[in-house]
Formats: sequence, structure tokens, C-alpha cells
Amino acid sequence: MLDDRDCMSEWILRVQGKEYGPVDLKTLREWKNEGRVIPTNPARRTDVEAWTSAVDIPGLFDRAAVTSAVATKPPQQKPRAATKILRATFRIYGKGFVQFFCLALLMILPPVCGQLTTMFLEASPDIDVDLRMALTAGFDFCMLVLYLALWPVYIAGIQIVTATLAAGRRVGFVSALNEAVKFWPRVAMACVFVYLSYVFWTLLPVTIILVIALSGPNLVSFFLALLVLAFQVWITGRLFVNFMFWQQCIVLEGLSAPEALRESKRLARSGHHLPWYRRPLWRGVVIASVWFAFVLVINLGAAWPMLQRQFHELSTTQDLQAFLEAMKASAKTEGFNLITFGVGILQALLRPLLGIAFVLLYGDAKNTAADEPANADVDST
Repeated sequence: MLDDRDCMSEWILRVQGKEYGPVDLKTLREWKNEGRVIPTNPARRTDVEAWTSAVDIPGLFDRAAVTSAVATKPPQQKPRAATKILRATFRIYGKGFVQFFCLALLMILPPVCGQLTTMFLEASPDIDVDLRMALTAGFDFCMLVLYLALWPVYIAGIQIVTATLAAGRRVGFVSALNEAVKFWPRVAMACVFVYLSYVFWTLLPVTIILVIALSGPNLVSFFLALLVLAFQVWITGRLFVNFMFWQQCIVLEGLSAPEALRESKRLARSGHHLPWYRRPLWRGVVIASVWFAFVLVINLGAAWPMLQRQFHELSTTQDLQAFLEAMKASAKTEGFNLITFGVGILQALLRPLLGIAFVLLYGDAKNTAADEPANADVDST
């Protein structure tokens, strides 16, 4: 039974770090029916400073039913370590190899067609030089536009295929492609914002460093350049955190681009109740670092003989200007490089692994955020 004091009391409720109220019991019941109030929301009476939970508000929730539901709720899986996510990534890649291979072909065909067309035109002496250059430039531009247009479809396709296979279901390439096309406008809009943010905050510090370097070497300019470089590292890290899950939030949750960016930032910073190495942010850093290290190794391996030769020439040359001109002439006459071409194909075929890993990490981050205490965001700020 409710006494008159409980019926007449007004309450303040905290939801996701924001306080709402004072409101009476009738309003709280309406909010509960609308799903805006859950038993774990912090709450207090207006005449009491101590916070409790919404389940303790008399007449709002059936405390016995809530306790029973919590007791019978299956335990959440612990967040997987980065190594386990990587192993699961390779399993899903093998299970859906055909689908991922076809998605990779979307990104491989435009540059390959451009490369083959350029080789064909350069090997055709009957075509006028000016016409040959115009045809090459025009076709390369068309292939670039096609590549950029297919990129959002490729991103959405990776998310759809991975999520479906991770759930234990099968999906065909055509059906995944049809579903991915629906997300093109939102993914394309987010791509423009995300990639331009990275480009802007990379070019701006580099430009400032070049201006400082051209002003003349001295101790002050050296420290200024180091300060700008440190800022660039910091801002790149911030962008990585804020944009970590934007692809998954758009495709798997159906959010708009602005909503996806906000949700991505929230999920990346979740897990304050976990050890630091179990949080989504640090596992994402490990996964991204493994991928970038792999890309660096295979590209250095392909270019290593040329780098060795150029380093030897640079260390023995007496005329730096002549060395630079020789490098420029060599680049023009070198033509098609089979090793570099093969490394590019390999990188494109394996790139879905990075997307798969972040889809799996996203699923763990959702569970982590769901298990996080209701006042974790408030405490962290």
C-alpha cells in the first residue's frame, strides 16, 4: 500500500547522466510505460539528497518481479581479448571467402582496368601523343570516380556479410550487395566527413611544419615543429576514437551519419568498469596496429630492393640535383611493376579482415556498454 507521502512526493530521475524532474508518480508511470524509465535509473526524492534506484520508488516497479528477472538473466559474455577477435576474424573470413572476395573485386577492378588501359594506350604508336594522353587521363578519371562510388557499397557489404555470418546464418553475395546499396547515401555522407577530417588535420600540421622549416633552422623553430607534430599525433588519436565504429553504427544500427558518429564515440569510450586492456578503445588500437604493421611490412618488402639501390646511390653521389633528376627519370621509364601490382592486389583481398575484426569488436562494445553502470558516464566526466 502507498501512503499519502509516497503519492504526493516528487522525484528527480537521472538518465544517461542528465537529470529530469521534479515529477510525480503518475508521470513516472507514464515514462515507464513509454520505456523511458528502467529499474536501474538513479532516482531520489526532491527532499532527500541521497540517490537510490528507480526500482526503489514505491508503486513504480514490481520489485519482486525485477529481482527475479535479474536473478534469471543469463550472464553476459566477457569481452574477448584482441587475439581471440583476430582468430574469430580469420574463421569468418574463411567461411565467407567467396562473398568477401567478390566485394574485394569491386575495389580491384577499377584501378586494374585503368592500369591495363594505360599500358595498352602507351603501347599503341599509331595514336597521336596528345590524344593518347587525353584518353588515358579521361579513362583514369572515370575509374577513379567509379572506385569512389563503389567504396560506400563495399563498406556496407563488409558489415552485412560479417554480421550475418557471425550470427550463424548464410548470405549470398547478390543479396548482400542489394542490401548494401540501400546504405549508400548515409555511408557516403559519413565517408566525406570522416576522411576529410583526417586529411585536413594531417595536411594542416604538415603545412605548418614546412613553413617553420623554410623560415630557417634554429632552436625555436625546432621545438615549434616538435610541438606541432605532437599536436598532430594527439588529434589523429582523437579522430580514431571518435570514428572507431561509425561504419557499424550506420549499417548495423541504421543510424543517420550524425547519430552514428555520436554513438561511435560513446561506444569507443565505454568500458570504464573494465581493465584498460579489455576496453573497446585499446582492443581497437591493437587490431588497427596489427593491420597497419602488416601493410607496412608487405609494402616495404616489395620496395626494399629499390630502396636499397636508391640509398646506395644517395650515399655515394656528389651531386644531389643529378640524383633527384635520375630518380624522376627512372620513375617515368620504370613502367609496370609486377611486384607492386601483386602487393596491391593482395592488400585489397585481405582488407576485409580489418572490417570483420571491427564488426566483432563492435558487438563486444555493445555488450560492454549495456553492462556498464548507469552512472559510469557521469563518473568518467
